[in-house]
Amino acid sequence: MASTLFEMRGICKAFPGVRALNNVDLTVQTGEVVGLLGENGAGKSTLMKVLAGVYKQESGEVLWLGQPTRFPTIQEANRAGISLIFQELNNCPNLKPLDNLFLGRERFIKGLPLLNYSAMRAKALELFDYLGITVDLDKEIGLMSTAIQQMIEIAKALLTDVKLLIMDEPTSSLSDKETAMLFKVIRELKARGISIIFISHKLNEVFEITDRVVVLRDGENAGEIDPRTDTMEQLINLMVGRELSTMFTRRSNDVQGAEVMRVEHLAGPPRVLEVDFDLRQGEILGVAGLIGAGRTEMARMIIGADRKSRGQVFIDGKLVHIKSPRDAVRAGIAYLPEDRKRQALVLPMSVRENLTLSIHSLVLRMGLFISRAKENAVTDSYVTQLDIKIADREQVINNLSGGNQQKVVIAKWLATKPRILILDEPTRGIDVAAKAEVHRMISALADQGVSILLISSELPEVLALSDRVMVMHEGRVKAILDRADATQESIMNAALVTEASEVQV
Repeated sequence: MASTLFEMRGICKAFPGVRALNNVDLTVQTGEVVGLLGENGAGKSTLMKVLAGVYKQESGEVLWLGQPTRFPTIQEANRAGISLIFQELNNCPNLKPLDNLFLGRERFIKGLPLLNYSAMRAKALELFDYLGITVDLDKEIGLMSTAIQQMIEIAKALLTDVKLLIMDEPTSSLSDKETAMLFKVIRELKARGISIIFISHKLNEVFEITDRVVVLRDGENAGEIDPRTDTMEQLINLMVGRELSTMFTRRSNDVQGAEVMRVEHLAGPPRVLEVDFDLRQGEILGVAGLIGAGRTEMARMIIGADRKSRGQVFIDGKLVHIKSPRDAVRAGIAYLPEDRKRQALVLPMSVRENLTLSIHSLVLRMGLFISRAKENAVTDSYVTQLDIKIADREQVINNLSGGNQQKVVIAKWLATKPRILILDEPTRGIDVAAKAEVHRMISALADQGVSILLISSELPEVLALSDRVMVMHEGRVKAILDRADATQESIMNAALVTEASEVQV
């Protein structure tokens, strides 16, 4: 019979202008995988940070192995056996994998004040092999894909004598193949008696991997779900307090618009080898493929953020020379990056400042000074449209939940009124209700004539929204599928092919 690993009773926590947790309870058994779900701002991450010693609760108690406990620091929680993999990557991008893995837990040559690099390297390779990934130990981690960085964070947690592993959106940037490998690891950890708290907005994954699901809403307990007997509709009702007619907006209109953008022979180190495609007015062209296929690298070359070695971009049939993101904006191209904190937001600045950062020329007074009134009007409009949960428009954006930060990034680029919108994982870390709203917005933008390149690791999202699907494999376009021919099977078949020929359907 399983024993209780920990209990949290009556936990309360507030931040300026926001009551994050109100009398929340949570119990987890040894060797149990518990899903912790709720909309963005429901208090999931805050509750876990209270448990792990990042935040101190104002009231309530934590019992760890039956004893009242309050971990004063995250280091003390680590020593007790708690490892938390944050939703936002917590690494040093300028360091290499070994430095990140063993930071604070370095291994020394016995009897000498010298680092034992051979032992650390052997342990790292053992962990990466266990996780089923290949990592270049001589490459700075900031130059690696988000998916590899996230797997390294998981490896870091497994270095300790872990009793509880808290995973906050661990699959948000993993492909189906890498998610399957992660789930294999979770099942093996469970068999060893390690407990897992699994926080995710991917409900199908929650039903697949968890033993029990605890739901928070507005900082309070909303109920529990048994994934073996209850339904996804019941879970959504607990999360949002209402029924959602559909998870995904499904496109049905045929796109007959003229060509807006054409990319020919695009290539550049290290991942993009040969990319050719066209994008029509009002079209959503989905981009699918396994992690490492070169999707993000391709997008960054198009907007001039990364240098290409060859290739041409045509807008309205005319060759354009895009050497920087500024050139891309001038050409009517907006890009929502995969990593919002490092590439899209200025964290110490306010919601208003971040949201209007890309449209200063549109909010001037007398053509000289930024108009606060215009900034406020734009901010309020998008806060309402996207249902961004904030205390006020001057709230520091670093204090928002991950999903609400992502909504601000989307609003920031929608405010530029782009003709071409490149979305790289636009619903990463966004809850089910917000995801449905973003999908409706993407579809509405396409109906209004905006051409959209949609990069997503969620195949249901790609299939529901896309007019055509471009599948990439190892830096090349392997297939461009019409909506009628695009299925999960046809996409995965193309994503896993090894021959160099491109398939046009």
